[in-house]
Amino acid sequence: MTAIETQVQYSSYMMTTTGQYMTQEEDWDRDLLLDPAWEKQQRKTFTAWCNSHLRKAGTQIENIEEDFRNGLKLMLLLEVISGERLPKPDKGKMRFHKIANVNKALDYISSKGVKLISIGAEEIVDGNGKMTLGMIWTIILRFAIQDISVEETSAKEGLLLWCQRKTAPYRNVNVQNFHISWKDGLALCALIHRHRPDLIDYSKLRKDDPIGNLNTAFEVAEKYLDIPKMLDAEDIVNTPKPDEKAIMTYVSCFYHAFAGAEQAETAANRICKVLAVNQENEKLMEEYEKLASELLEWIQRTIPWLENRVAEQTMHAMQQKLEDFRDYRRVHKPPKVQEKCQLEINFNTLQTKLRLSNRPAFMPSEGKMVSDIANAWKGLEQVEKGYEEWLLTEIRRLERLDHLAEKFKQKSSLHESWTSGKEQLLIQKDYESASLMEIRALMRKHEAFESDLAAHQDRVEQIAAIAQELNELDYHDAATINARCQGICDQWDSLGTLTQKRRESLERVEKLWETIDQLYLEFAKRAAPFNNWMDGAMEDLQDMFIVHSIEEVQSLITAHDQFKATLPEADKERMAIMGIQNEILKIAQTYGIKLVAENLYTVLSPQDISNKWEAVKQLVPMRDQMLQEEVARQQANERLRRQFAAQANIIGPWIQTKMEEIGHVSIDISSSLEEQMGSLKTYEQNIINYKSNIDKLEGDHQLSQEGLIFDNMHTNYTMEHVRVGWEQLLTTIARTINEVENQILTRDAKGISQEQLNEFRASFNHFDRVRNTEAFWFLDQANYLNVQHLQICNVISPNLLHLQKRNGMMDPDDFRACLISMGYDLGEVEFARIMTLVDANNTGVVTFQAFIDFMTRETAETDTAEQVMASFKILASDKAYITVEELRRELPPEQAEYCISRMTKYMISDAPSGALDYMSFSSALYGESDL
Repeated sequence: MTAIETQVQYSSYMMTTTGQYMTQEEDWDRDLLLDPAWEKQQRKTFTAWCNSHLRKAGTQIENIEEDFRNGLKLMLLLEVISGERLPKPDKGKMRFHKIANVNKALDYISSKGVKLISIGAEEIVDGNGKMTLGMIWTIILRFAIQDISVEETSAKEGLLLWCQRKTAPYRNVNVQNFHISWKDGLALCALIHRHRPDLIDYSKLRKDDPIGNLNTAFEVAEKYLDIPKMLDAEDIVNTPKPDEKAIMTYVSCFYHAFAGAEQAETAANRICKVLAVNQENEKLMEEYEKLASELLEWIQRTIPWLENRVAEQTMHAMQQKLEDFRDYRRVHKPPKVQEKCQLEINFNTLQTKLRLSNRPAFMPSEGKMVSDIANAWKGLEQVEKGYEEWLLTEIRRLERLDHLAEKFKQKSSLHESWTSGKEQLLIQKDYESASLMEIRALMRKHEAFESDLAAHQDRVEQIAAIAQELNELDYHDAATINARCQGICDQWDSLGTLTQKRRESLERVEKLWETIDQLYLEFAKRAAPFNNWMDGAMEDLQDMFIVHSIEEVQSLITAHDQFKATLPEADKERMAIMGIQNEILKIAQTYGIKLVAENLYTVLSPQDISNKWEAVKQLVPMRDQMLQEEVARQQANERLRRQFAAQANIIGPWIQTKMEEIGHVSIDISSSLEEQMGSLKTYEQNIINYKSNIDKLEGDHQLSQEGLIFDNMHTNYTMEHVRVGWEQLLTTIARTINEVENQILTRDAKGISQEQLNEFRASFNHFDRVRNTEAFWFLDQANYLNVQHLQICNVISPNLLHLQKRNGMMDPDDFRACLISMGYDLGEVEFARIMTLVDANNTGVVTFQAFIDFMTRETAETDTAEQVMASFKILASDKAYITVEELRRELPPEQAEYCISRMTKYMISDAPSGALDYMSFSSALYGESDL
């Protein structure tokens, strides 16, 4: 074969875009193939290209024909550029050893899909320059140019298209081929300036200085881009048509240098994006854990305080407890309600971001799930409700105890005052030295005393009954009450015994005495009951009372009016008694009888009767005034009831209406998510502005409790109803806004159009079952407040019970029907797989958010662990590990240190010190392994 045939043969093979080699017709000039200038350019270029790779192995070549003859450096060159191990070379220096080594190299080239026509090991071993250059060109084509492809073009066309695009903006540059288009050096300078404008000032270059331009490009490329000088400026300028292979070889080095930098930048950007998402998610997780811990600690601190049911002994102390509880309701609890709501919002937002970034769902620490916090909050509210009921019950009990204790003291004082000195009178033996008249007088006096004693029996029984009730109500000073009551009872028993003994003594001597003054006797008999009546009247007029309504006051007024009606008859009795005394005085005056200083039959004097009567008449108007003051107090309480009812009857329906309107906005598919968000923000602001009405109602409720008003017939809404409804309204608007924000986040992150999202929502709403949420809301409140179901039904209007609203979830059958309606062909296995995606916790329902996440996964792409691994592999120059220096060189400082702190060591024996395992790290980012 002639040299010309050989040159045509090795030059006629070009690689296609599919990686196979085929013969292409090229119009090469026969004379140019033998042009020494071309061969010189090829030899210099190919030598420099080979040395750029061999220096990585610590060697180089001086003469391309001679240094490849033994095959050793040829095999080493192939190992460096391919990254693969070739068969072990023969160590001998005989010709057949060299041929064997060259054949191993040629066999390896053939194994890569290259057909070597007429290139044999013998020609290479014999130092055939043209065959050696042809072989090197084949290697360059396969390992340096084959992988270049732009818009599905061949390697040569792709490289040319890449050069054209990169140099298009530059003046005096028009790349049309790989020979004369590069003679003035501007194309090479433009390539460098396009990617590294800091290395060349392109504006200072001149087209009439091609040698200066070429040398500038060669020097900059060698110094800053690690591209060896493969061409000679004078050869290119002085050759009419520079060698195309030499130019292609040199330009391909620029492509690989700059394409690798672009790949590294793209890979670094991808890693930064993934790491930024991971860092943000970890920050959200830490914030959730902190907020959940603080809220749970507050609940755990508050519940023991609310469970402390140790009753105070005084009304003032219990009132202070009630005030502390109101302060807790007004000041301490509202911020915690906001924290609980914000915690749920943060949790939902975090889970949405994790789903969107293809990360595993966030699982909080044990005991800090949203459900755990909800259960703890529910327990707090139950204890809180029980604590308030206990406070009010204890206040009523203490009020009753104070009233009974005061009544006991008053009756006991009256009784003790009456019994004072009675025992001494009963035990004296004055009858032993008395005259007949005095004996009879003592007898009558004793009978009057017995009558008085019998009249006081009822008062003693009342005192005992009050003492027993105080014991049953656990009065704090029951020991004193019991001691005093026991003393009264013991004294009463002693008086009965002494009275009986004195009567027996007087009856023994009664027969000894015959005369008795009938008038004194009559006075004593009539004065004693009248005096007892006045004592009872005075006691009743001074009696304390406690009422809770105008009707109860009116009953007391009626009783008092009936008492006043008896006063004329009582006055007649008084006049009759005073008439007896007047008759005595008249008889004494008439018959000249000297009267003793006192009536022997009674301790009562006419003056005593007159004084008590005047006292009774003074107490009557005082009683009138007390009753009128109580009427005024009850009327004020009635005004408070009506004032509270007027506001509650407005606020309750308003809350119901806002709940319904928010529900309608959340399922409206006729408007965009942004419009829904605007509507919800407006509702949120209106709700915030409405807070003043709730505060005013709280103020009226506090006034009612301070006035001890515990019932209100003018409204079915209690303050607890309104509080629960208000808290649920705040939670609902916040949760609904969060759901719409997550939908917007999903739409924007996944690139879903508004029309697609509306289609998803319409399909979901069509299969979403309905229920009566407004009535359900009120029945939930009824269960919370232990209100009877029938009573709540009276609160809810009949029309409200027929309102229906979607519940925001589908059961599996509805979800299957929805997917079929959207064109899914579902078998049992496929549907079971889908259900594990949309219902990971096996709750039996599919929420709207889970439905949206599933549909977006079906229509959008996300980063995967494999993509991140591929990006790291580019940064690591195709190694299975990456070094600290490479991370710090390719990534920003924050992301680089993040990777270094979390990547594990690459556990392979021949790995260098400091090698890191980026594969396990990439898998861990997506929950596929543990860091």
